[in-house]
Amino acid sequence: MHVLNVNLNQWRFIFWLPLVLLITSCGQNLDGKVALGSLIRERVALTATADEIVTALPFKRGDRVKKGDLLVQLYNLRQKAIVDKTLADVAEQEANLVKLQNGSRKEDVAAAQATLNDAEASLALAEKTLARTKDLLASNLTSKAQYDQDVANQKTSLASRNNAREALLKLTNGTRPEDLESAEASLAAAKAVYQSEKLTYDQLSVTATRDGILDSLPWNLGERVSKNSPVAVILSGDTPYVRAYIPEPYRAKLKVGSEVTVRVDGVETPFQGRISWISMDSAYTPYYALNEKERSRLVYLADVNLPDTAKDLPSGLPAQVVMP
Repeated sequence: MHVLNVNLNQWRFIFWLPLVLLITSCGQNLDGKVALGSLIRERVALTATADEIVTALPFKRGDRVKKGDLLVQLYNLRQKAIVDKTLADVAEQEANLVKLQNGSRKEDVAAAQATLNDAEASLALAEKTLARTKDLLASNLTSKAQYDQDVANQKTSLASRNNAREALLKLTNGTRPEDLESAEASLAAAKAVYQSEKLTYDQLSVTATRDGILDSLPWNLGERVSKNSPVAVILSGDTPYVRAYIPEPYRAKLKVGSEVTVRVDGVETPFQGRISWISMDSAYTPYYALNEKERSRLVYLADVNLPDTAKDLPSGLPAQVVMP
């Protein structure tokens, strides 16, 4: 008994073992030049990105769909609110950046200039008062306490004048480069968050990624889907192709591009197909340990493209590939 090698390249053979055994048990059935298979189309499984409820199923199983068609709509109002919030954050950061780029308004500059003028006038008055008090103190015409009070007033006026001058310079010198860079970075971060949340919102609308036939809708309207579970399956491609198993004695004679005759059950006229792929691995291992008789039982998975005249044939029909 030979052990099946169930690796990634060969797992598909397991489901075909009864068919393979039938081929090999028939020996040279139909002149020994027939490989059995079936018509298939590529299956495209579209999965859910969130645990949400199905709110709309615009198409039914068996319908032809085009790339971009909405197949399944999941509940999206919660995510839409998040998107609106992030979009508002972007607008706020954009306004802040524009404010820093434009600088201060002329009204603010004028107000700061008026404050500085007032502070300078108060300082001039405090200095004159201090000078007069100093002369009076030298003549013993005023008290030491009054002199100390006028000194404090002069220092306070000086500090107020300096603060007003710095405030005016802050408005007239413009925004610092570091502040602009910080604002630009904050805007970029807000936009990135918005794009991420918008993508999550868009993915709640499951659309067809290829043209084809809608084969399956595993979830019903109103059900809550599981994240990462398939919500729609498309059979893509207008024309099916044949997936068949080539007997080992004929493997060396075939290559990608070889023309073969294909017979489909229920169709009288055979088709001329062309091999598009042949597996490098056989169905049984270890192939190097098999004797000549056992090697004849090996088969190789192959795909055979059909002409456009076969495009209306349904998937799953049995087919026979006649080797040249």
